[in-house]
Amino acid sequence: MSLPLLRGRLRPRTWTHLLNLPPPALLALLYAGLIVTGAVALMLPLCNTGTIGFFDAIFTSTSAVTVTGLVVFDIGTELTPLGQGVIALLIQMGGLGLMTFAVLILMALGLPVGMPQRVILREDLEQTSLTDLTVLVRLILKAALICEGGGAIVMAMLFVPELGWAEGLWAAVFHTISAFNNAGFALWPDSLSRWVGHPVVVFAVPAMFVIGGLGFVVLADLFEARTWRRLTLHTKLTLVGTVALGLLGIVGFGLLEWRNPATLGGLEGVWPRVGGAIFQGLTPRTAGFNTVDISGIHDSTALMMISLMLVGGGAASTAGGIKVTSAIVLLLATIAFFRRRQTLHAFGRSLGVEEVMKCMALTTVSMLVVMMGIFLVSLSHDGNFLDYVFEVASAFGTTGLSRGATGDLDALGRLTIMGIMFLGRVGPLTLGFFLATQHRPRIGYPSGKVYLG
Repeated sequence: MSLPLLRGRLRPRTWTHLLNLPPPALLALLYAGLIVTGAVALMLPLCNTGTIGFFDAIFTSTSAVTVTGLVVFDIGTELTPLGQGVIALLIQMGGLGLMTFAVLILMALGLPVGMPQRVILREDLEQTSLTDLTVLVRLILKAALICEGGGAIVMAMLFVPELGWAEGLWAAVFHTISAFNNAGFALWPDSLSRWVGHPVVVFAVPAMFVIGGLGFVVLADLFEARTWRRLTLHTKLTLVGTVALGLLGIVGFGLLEWRNPATLGGLEGVWPRVGGAIFQGLTPRTAGFNTVDISGIHDSTALMMISLMLVGGGAASTAGGIKVTSAIVLLLATIAFFRRRQTLHAFGRSLGVEEVMKCMALTTVSMLVVMMGIFLVSLSHDGNFLDYVFEVASAFGTTGLSRGATGDLDALGRLTIMGIMFLGRVGPLTLGFFLATQHRPRIGYPSGKVYLG
C-alpha cells in the first residue's frame, strides 16, 4: 500500500464527514439549533414575566435568528431586560452569520480555521471562493463595531433625555443592533411611531439598516476601491439598485399615502409626513420598523411594499429577499432577450449564462416558497387575503412589517410563517440543494424545440 493512501486511511475524519451532510444542510442545522437554544433561553424565569409559552418562544426566537421582526407578543413588557438581551444576541448572531461568530472565536483563541469551517462559512456568507474568508470576517466585525457603536451614540441622544440613562442607553443599544441587522424588533408596540418626525429616527435608523443591507462584500469594496471606476460590477449593481429601489419606495409611499388619514394624512405638518414617507419607503428593504400604522395603508401601497420586500437587500448582507443583484440580472436578461443579445452587459462588463441561470433558479424557488406559504396560511384563514399575502412576503424577505395578521395566525399559520422566515434567511437555494443531485449525463439527446409564449 502506498504511503499517500495509508495516510488517507489513517487521517481522522472531521465532524463534517462524520455527519455526512452537505454544507448547506449543516448550516441549516446550525441555525435550527440556535433557534431552539434561543427559545429555551426565552423560557427561563429570568427572561420573561411568566406569560410566554414555548410556541410563542420558538416563534420569537425564529424571528430573531432570521432577523425578521415578526412578533406575537410585546417584547418590551413580556420580556425582562435579560430576555431582551437574549433577543439582541440572537439578532446579532443571525444577522452577521452564525459561522462568522464561530470563526471569530477560533481566531481570538489563536486556533486555525480548518477547511470544514471555511466551507460552511462560505455558504453562510454566500461566497463562491474559499480564499480571503478570514479577511472578510474581520471586515464584518469592524463594520459592525463601527456602525453599531456610532449608531448607539446617535440613538442615545434621542432615548436618554426621554427615558433616563439606564433605560435610554439600553434602548439605544437594542434598536441599533436591530437596525443594523435589518431585524426591525422594537421595545414598544407601536415600534417607533411616537418619533415619526424626529431627525434621528428619520435618518439615523434608515442609514443603519441600509448600510447593513448593502452587504459586507460591498462595504469591503467601497473601503478598498474608494473611487467609482475601481468598484467591482457587483458593488455597482448593488449601489444602483439600492438607490433606485429606495427612491421608488420613498416617492411611491409618499404619493400613495399623503392624503390617507390612517397614515401620513393623519400627521400634522409637512415635515412629519415627509419624514414618515422617507422612513417607511425604505423599511421594505427588509427592516421591519414602522413610524405609521401599516394596517392602515392602501392596498396599492401594500402591493408596492410586497414587491420591495420580495426583492430585499444586497447579497451577503443582513437583509433577506431574492437580493437586489438577482433582480437586476433578471431585468438585464429580459432586455438582452428583446435586443437579441447573447450576453448581458452592465458598466462595461459582461455576465454569462451561469449567473442568469442561478438568478432564475433562485427566483423560481423563491416564488414557489411564497406561493406555497400563501396557500398554507389561507387554508385556515378567511380574513383579508392581502393581509396574509403581506405577512408571507414579509416573512420571506425577513422584513418584519405586518398589517396586524401575525397575532391572528393559528398553529398551522405560525408554523408556515416560521418555515418561510427560516428559508428566507438560510436561502431558497438551500432547499433546491436538497432536491437536486449533481451528476454527469451518460448519454446525450438530440436538441428539440419548444414554442414559448
